Amino acid sequence: MIEILESGPFNTVQDLGRPGYRDIGVTASGAMDPLAVRIGNILVGNEENAAVIEVQTFPFRLRFEQRAVFTVTGADGNPDLDGSELFPWCAYAAEAGQVLELKQPPRLARAYIALGGGLDIPVVMGSRSTSLRGGFGGNAGRPLAKGDRIALGQDAEITMLPAAGLAVVEPAAALCDVFPASVDGVLPIRALPAGEHELFAGDGEAFWRQTWRISSRSDRTGYRLSGEPITPTASVEMRSHGVVPGVIQVPPGGEPIVQMSDANTAGGYPKIAGVIECDLWRLGQARIGARLQFVRSTHAEARTVERAVARYVDDIRQTSRMVKRALKAMA
Repeated sequence: MIEILESGPFNTVQDLGRPGYRDIGVTASGAMDPLAVRIGNILVGNEENAAVIEVQTFPFRLRFEQRAVFTVTGADGNPDLDGSELFPWCAYAAEAGQVLELKQPPRLARAYIALGGGLDIPVVMGSRSTSLRGGFGGNAGRPLAKGDRIALGQDAEITMLPAAGLAVVEPAAALCDVFPASVDGVLPIRALPAGEHELFAGDGEAFWRQTWRISSRSDRTGYRLSGEPITPTASVEMRSHGVVPGVIQVPPGGEPIVQMSDANTAGGYPKIAGVIECDLWRLGQARIGARLQFVRSTHAEARTVERAVARYVDDIRQTSRMVKRALKAMA
């Protein structure tokens, strides 16, 4: 069991989402940085889809009511355990009564707390993710609040953790050859032209050239971008059609909207581009006010990045198992 001691208004329980129900109007939800969730869960010995805590408003504090393994992944910044600074992307054991605190990260947006055994929360439509708009899933369909107590699942690997912790190289560093760094503070996000791109003619090229800023009107549903408006060459009346996370729509005002984890299931705005899936976690870690530029990508490049990420995750999975088996054999 853990108890929430302090939390902001938008911190929720998330896993890798609730696919398969968009046809009946149910958003997938799920973590904004799914790669951080997968790595965190591997480190603590969970299935990669186990429920974790997504923290996007800080500070955040919880108290352990039992001995538990945990890790903090995602955003930069160092968590504290009873005031002692820890490394992120590293699994540790906490004793009953100890307090974990996450402070405002220096640059990135969201941290994830994975706990050994996972959060023992009911599965709703195949997922433990919180749907804030639907008011279901996660912690009774609402954000976490001070005083909430959440049970942990059975942790079979709690005795197989090295005393100094078990760490990995974070993806931004380990995969720097496939995830280009920001240039002068501008984050490159790869995307493919979408169905209505040609309707924008010259403004379609301006979409790729200019630097966009994530507006304060952004949330888990969508990132609204501020910049020089772009418009189609003629007014377009479209029937509503299905949209998914990563789709970039352009409403009549000309400032694009990127659909994110709580993406609408349908929309009628023209689509100018779609962010490649492997870059969505980087977008999920971009904060309000961050600047970004879309880079025209290809299906081949997207598949190359996917394969690199798969090799990185598989290496962590295999190494983690090997270390824990060795410790178990020596016990």
